[in-house]
Amino acid sequence: MAAAGDPGRQWPEEEEAAAVVVVGSCMTDLVSLTSRLPKTGETIHGHKFFIGFGGKGANQCVQAARLGAKTSMVCKVGKDSFGNDYIENLKQNDISTEFTYQTKDAATGAASIIVDNEGQNIIVIVAGANLLLNTEDLREAANAISRAKVMICQLEVTPATSLEALTMAHSNGVKTLFNPAPAIADLDPRFYTLSDVFCCNETEAEILTGLTVGSPADAGKAALVLVERGCQVVIITLGADGCVMLSQTQLVPKHIPTEKVKAVDTTAGSLLFPVDPCHLCYYTEVFSRSLWSVTLPFL
Repeated sequence: MAAAGDPGRQWPEEEEAAAVVVVGSCMTDLVSLTSRLPKTGETIHGHKFFIGFGGKGANQCVQAARLGAKTSMVCKVGKDSFGNDYIENLKQNDISTEFTYQTKDAATGAASIIVDNEGQNIIVIVAGANLLLNTEDLREAANAISRAKVMICQLEVTPATSLEALTMAHSNGVKTLFNPAPAIADLDPRFYTLSDVFCCNETEAEILTGLTVGSPADAGKAALVLVERGCQVVIITLGADGCVMLSQTQLVPKHIPTEKVKAVDTTAGSLLFPVDPCHLCYYTEVFSRSLWSVTLPFL
């Protein structure tokens, strides 16, 4: 059953379909700010608490919308106050909620986040309703997925659901971008072959390949392993060290450094990284004046 209430901003049939469709998670973030992260078994005082909107999928969808893309979110939240608030938040960000479902069988996903003064964090997620997004839901959204320019998914919903979304998009010629987070070591091999762009951080790359990734050179080796598994383009983000890119057509790793900045909060940093090249996949004229023009040969 679709989300209660009027759907969010829907694009009239005479207009083009959503350019970016995200199949993924919505999480209510319960955030505590502290001077430092607690040790095991330790209770410390924090200095601020707030509730926000998160989830890897929804964060990526909101960023794509704020970059100017028409977006649609395929997700599931609980039939509770957090779920109602989340649907309203998507609408306020001009995201179509036609395929944002609500269920009475689980609570809206939640994440408990502690952030220290250096911007480092620890996070515990309870996926809740996200794990109930299923095949029937994807079939209802099939038309939106097949008409998109880019489809993005992650692993905060069940792997089977993400894999089916990738399969559906790939079979319709839609560019696919997969963010394998949270990473699982025994990832189904089809995730690699169905991903036009496979974007992970260094920790996820280590889990997926079994290699240590502590430098751009290490990331290049891990990226090569992922390309050999069938990915068209691999991007491994390295935090303050930028990222490393590799593709089936350019097998020499390319390290792209970044300017050093003071981190305020690293939460969602690496998972939002894929959205900019994804957006540029659609708005190709931007490539000529963007750092991400280096991705053009890959895409």
